[in-house]
Amino acid sequence: MADIQNIQQPRDIMHYESDIWEIADLLLAASVKQSDFPAYMMPFFALMMLEGRMLNAMKRVEEEEELTVKDDPVDFKEAFIDMDCGYNEYIVMQGKTLSNICNSDTTFEQDFNSYLKAFDAELKKLLGIERGKDEKKYLNMDYYVAELRSKKILLSVITAWSKIDLSPYDNSAITTLEEHIKRKWADISASTAGEQYTPDDIISLIADIVATKVRKPKNQNIHVYDPTCGGANLLFGVADRLHSQAGYKNIHTWGSEYNDALYALAAIESRFRNHSQISYGNTLTTAPFMNRSFDVIVANPPYGTKWSGYEQDIKNDQKGQFPGGLPSVSDGQLLFMQHILWQLDQNGIAVEVHNGSTLFSGDAGSGESNIRKYIFDHDWVEAIIQMPQNEFFNTGIYTYLWIMNKQKPFERKDKVALIDGSHLWRLLKKAKGDKRREMTEEHRAKIVQALTEFAPSDICKIFDREHFYYNKQSLTLTEISDKGRYVEQTVCPDGKVFVIKDPVSLTIGEDVYDDLFMLTSDDIKAIAKRVTSERQELAVSVATENDGVYAFLPEQCTIVHTGKDGKKRDLGCGAFSFKTTVNKKQVVVHKITIEPFLISDYEIIPHHFDAHENQREVEVFMQKYVFKPYVLGKNVVGVELNFNKEFYVPEKIDKVDDILSELKMLAKEMKGIEV
Repeated sequence: MADIQNIQQPRDIMHYESDIWEIADLLLAASVKQSDFPAYMMPFFALMMLEGRMLNAMKRVEEEEELTVKDDPVDFKEAFIDMDCGYNEYIVMQGKTLSNICNSDTTFEQDFNSYLKAFDAELKKLLGIERGKDEKKYLNMDYYVAELRSKKILLSVITAWSKIDLSPYDNSAITTLEEHIKRKWADISASTAGEQYTPDDIISLIADIVATKVRKPKNQNIHVYDPTCGGANLLFGVADRLHSQAGYKNIHTWGSEYNDALYALAAIESRFRNHSQISYGNTLTTAPFMNRSFDVIVANPPYGTKWSGYEQDIKNDQKGQFPGGLPSVSDGQLLFMQHILWQLDQNGIAVEVHNGSTLFSGDAGSGESNIRKYIFDHDWVEAIIQMPQNEFFNTGIYTYLWIMNKQKPFERKDKVALIDGSHLWRLLKKAKGDKRREMTEEHRAKIVQALTEFAPSDICKIFDREHFYYNKQSLTLTEISDKGRYVEQTVCPDGKVFVIKDPVSLTIGEDVYDDLFMLTSDDIKAIAKRVTSERQELAVSVATENDGVYAFLPEQCTIVHTGKDGKKRDLGCGAFSFKTTVNKKQVVVHKITIEPFLISDYEIIPHHFDAHENQREVEVFMQKYVFKPYVLGKNVVGVELNFNKEFYVPEKIDKVDDILSELKMLAKEMKGIEV
């Protein structure tokens, strides 16, 4: 395959924005919905990209092979085809471009039809030309050509596209224009929810990081993979920078994409590159390169995208892609992280872009926490870098780079660096959607320096791996009264249930039940439910035939027994329990008992890898912070990261004297104001 990426960059590709608007005006006038504009534009955008790439390839044949179409047509054609970058007889041998075709409105239809049919079979498949009923259409060219023809704007639209010359631009610049088209109109229908095109400055940062981590000699093959490659701007952007800036000579690129149009664009671009392969399909269920491991993996998976549509395929996976557990079906980001680590070579490096949910979503014991724990247990996380807000085109949220390394240097074992790059940005002169900021070369260099030095600094903190682990220790608390008493100290110290003998009436709040024997089983169940749900706020009393009255006083959180003689006894905090049973004589019996007032709770406690030290930590914590009787339950270990907590800077509060002085000054100034 030809590799024609070393192109000298002309003026900013965004000067074509006015031409894009001209095309949009034509579509709008023809009653095309704005949310459909990208679908109408992408096939022709691909045409212009292909045409530009083929014109560049023709120049390369002329320069390197010293052949021309005019003087050596047979040899020129053979040399061009040998480049394996795709072929179009109309462009290569007849020298006709869309611009030429549009010059004549009388022959346009015939020439344009011949132009499309002249592409080779693979390119026609990707473009969606002459596809069968049951075949994938990808860019669906034939459909949109027919639509534009029926609206009588085909010539006008193609003429507008023919003004856009993409031959001078590399893939990164072309993808910037592509993203502008999608960003401008696709978000109207939320059709790209969760998809985040990676801006050029972030691609540069990722490439800089990768260049410092790759250990292979520069003359060996480097295999770079992106499992969510989209139009492949991140994949090819990193590969190009590794080649041009880091000096790696033999870079093989591999990508996978599920979106028809994006796959087609990436696959078309791959035709003009050496050693590049793009696979179509759901990466997580097809695992297209399952028998290969990769030196470098980069990815920007979709955020907050549900995977319920292929849930069973994931749960039934037999390839071992998803160790540690499965995340919530509402967000599949962590599935891609698991897949990436599964495909990463033992000496490889991965850099992934995620939003904040992968840091802390899910409680201890949840799928998300267990996945993080599995990754941290294997010590694969070298660093996490927080990016500035408003860095991406259709979201203003914070994003994070996860730096994954299966063979961390000895001095970095069991260590994790958190790097705060959230303040390293400058404002763009002109916002691009939500992207209002960019990282300069100096900003990127500071982050790379922090990662390289791996030492505390103004933007970097180094933590022991176990710092991010925590115990979620469940416990059962026995509630106590305001005097510190509870029924286990009084009526049931032996742990046995205290049964109230011969109850005759019951008062709950303002409701009085004078004859308990008239209550049905359902009545008692309703009472029990009410008392249980409101037991800390609800006054409840039980009058007995011979043993006085037992009353729960919510103000003191205690049960008081008033005997027949009028004497009161504080039984401590407790709770009434109501049950209905049927005795051997088939008589319904309502049983009211007094039991300890138990509350299920949990505490979050720092975790230690050493079991004895961890147990001691739990015991010390309980003694220091828990003042009620308790019984420990199950302990679940979780893992989470919180940048806000780790980089928290307390807000400076003015001294009271300074505030008073300022108020006095304001008071003096106000006296001089005329009313």
